[in-house]
Amino acid sequence: MNEYQSPLTVRYASDEMKQIFSPHQKYKTWRHLWVVLAHAQKKLGLPITSDQIEELKAHVDDIDFEKVRLYEKEMRHEVMSHILAYGDVCPKAKGIIHLGATSAYVMDNGDLIQIQKGLKLIKGRLIILIEKLHHLAFKTAEIPCLGFTHFQPAQPTTLGKRVSLWLQDFLHDFKDLSYLMHTFPFLGAKGAVGSQASFLALFEGDRKKVAALDQLIAEEMGFHQLYLISSQTFTRKQDVRLLNVLASLASSVHKCATDLRLLSHLNEVEEPFQEMQVGSSAMPYKRNPIFLERACSLARYIISLWNNPAYTASLQWLERSLDDSANRRLTIPEAFLAADSIINLMATVIHGLKFFPKIMEKHLEKQLPFLGMEHILAAASLKGKERGTIHEKLRQYAFFATKQKREEGEEEDLLERIAKDQDIGLSKEELKSILTPKNLIGCSKEQVLEFLKLEVAPLLKENLTLKTTMPNLEV
Repeated sequence: MNEYQSPLTVRYASDEMKQIFSPHQKYKTWRHLWVVLAHAQKKLGLPITSDQIEELKAHVDDIDFEKVRLYEKEMRHEVMSHILAYGDVCPKAKGIIHLGATSAYVMDNGDLIQIQKGLKLIKGRLIILIEKLHHLAFKTAEIPCLGFTHFQPAQPTTLGKRVSLWLQDFLHDFKDLSYLMHTFPFLGAKGAVGSQASFLALFEGDRKKVAALDQLIAEEMGFHQLYLISSQTFTRKQDVRLLNVLASLASSVHKCATDLRLLSHLNEVEEPFQEMQVGSSAMPYKRNPIFLERACSLARYIISLWNNPAYTASLQWLERSLDDSANRRLTIPEAFLAADSIINLMATVIHGLKFFPKIMEKHLEKQLPFLGMEHILAAASLKGKERGTIHEKLRQYAFFATKQKREEGEEEDLLERIAKDQDIGLSKEELKSILTPKNLIGCSKEQVLEFLKLEVAPLLKENLTLKTTMPNLEV
């Protein structure tokens, strides 16, 4: 390979997403838009023949990219180059291609079609990830594990509760994505400054036909809403909305993948690892979480694009400026390819995730009885002991045990000390019963089951028909 190629194209994104944003698909969509424009204009009374439309249809896929390149080198205008190349293979229809339209007719509508297809693919992939997290949360709802705040041991929780927290973030992303798609208008045929003046002239002042043209094109391209007002282009605020959703999704992936990397360090979980997989070129024993690390890396890239469309939207002068074009060619496809990749990565990881309850149990045991101090305090109080006195004694015992462990490297005898204290009044057997991990997880299990039943299951039932195939990760 002698030329640079985007790693997203050659290494990370799926074939389906690459196809949506491929040059052939983009310019084929332009030609389809020209066919639909001509057909709608004929239907509304303009002198366009069926033979001309059939000729246009017959050559939608017949794109001579070398000829387009030569035209553009001469004219320095992308849309005109494609119009001329299309006209070369459609001599009968040459005169009615792009009739009354401006460049944004194919460029902006074409972008909206690509974006809508990309969102649909991501939505289908996201529902698969949600389904896999739902299954994992249900399966691990009551498996106790050590909870952390500030990455310091806090209180016991359950693995299913932790999974549900990730899942909740992805539910928000799914709902935001769905809302964006539900409120996603089509530009239609608006003309050079959005006034539709050229189309009004073609229809000899008949505004109803101008409105009908807009509607016919939108419906034919699969859209149910139109921008009622626009300049030459659709508002670039739509790109801001789009990147808000994709960057938010990326932040959810990053959070989930980071947590799993931390848990991998603790040996509580492990991402799928193939038999012949090499973890390190220097350290043969290594089993690095490469998929999770890659997900974080690509998620950060998407998040870095978050502000980009806001700059573009704020700098669109009056009715149109072209300084958005080169930027959008990079930002939007790359954001989609990266988003596609991170969802596929997370679905692969969650599907094959290994988790180790025995290790979790050991980590809990190592922190006992510190983790159960609140429960010990409650049990002693229920026996009639004075809460303030008990709290101070437990604080002193815990402080001494921690000092003993950190400074002298000795195992603390905290449980023995508490059991011998008559002021606390709890036997060693009572303390051990209190400190059983399953007695320390609070309502975690019930919260998980309620969340899955009331929030996740209905969403899955409503949207599982959206599911698409998940690509295999080859590298």
